[in-house]
Amino acid sequence: MKFTTVLAAACMAPVAMAFNAPSESIRTGTRLAESKAELQAKAKELNPFIGYFDPLGLTDSGMYGQSTEWTIGFLRQSEIKHGRVAMAAFVGYIVQSNYVFPWALTRAGDAHPSVDLSPPEQWDALPFASKLQIILFVGFLEWYSELTPEGGGLGGQTHYTKGGQPGKYPTFDAVPHAVPFDLYDPFQRNDKMSEETKERRLLVEINNGRLAMLGIFAFLSAQAIEGSVPLLTNIVKPYSGNIMAPFEA
Repeated sequence: MKFTTVLAAACMAPVAMAFNAPSESIRTGTRLAESKAELQAKAKELNPFIGYFDPLGLTDSGMYGQSTEWTIGFLRQSEIKHGRVAMAAFVGYIVQSNYVFPWALTRAGDAHPSVDLSPPEQWDALPFASKLQIILFVGFLEWYSELTPEGGGLGGQTHYTKGGQPGKYPTFDAVPHAVPFDLYDPFQRNDKMSEETKERRLLVEINNGRLAMLGIFAFLSAQAIEGSVPLLTNIVKPYSGNIMAPFEA
């Protein structure tokens, strides 16, 4: 299992490299598309072969009765956020399939779930309190990311649906308890980057996030439906549970 899982990741690595965005930038700054014209131009940079792809017409849908610019900001933020979660999930899936953390899981000294279990089975084996802590922590991060100066958030920023930068996470300056590092760029390395480099890295992140979403769902689909992903046959373990029911087990 260890060898085959790592082998699968290695096979997917060249594909991820192929999705890296080119270094050219349409305009100065690290703000992503705010208008449909900019969105279409960005699409060509992200993927020159496919370009702008919106078969459902979401860009012009006026979601929740809002403007096109509001809708684009909402959709781009959603894509970046889900891409980041998928990248963490994809890497986490491989790590959890091959490695057990050496420290105790609970104060009682319980060990982390074994690699004999697949990642979804490892989640099922966690104590309820552990699951709850993870979900509440993620919920806090989600709530905190939505804070804006208008809403009284001292560490907030202009909302991504109102001209703010999609994907930018606020600092932890407004948290009452001292937090030594911010969630993103904890060592302030981005301050030394040029605007062109920041722009290119944002495009790379979007592409790698898209690939990671396909990758993690390939793993989960192969586990839930035998033969649905031929490349992963005999690599991932079958899973009979429900990945959409986190407290079922």
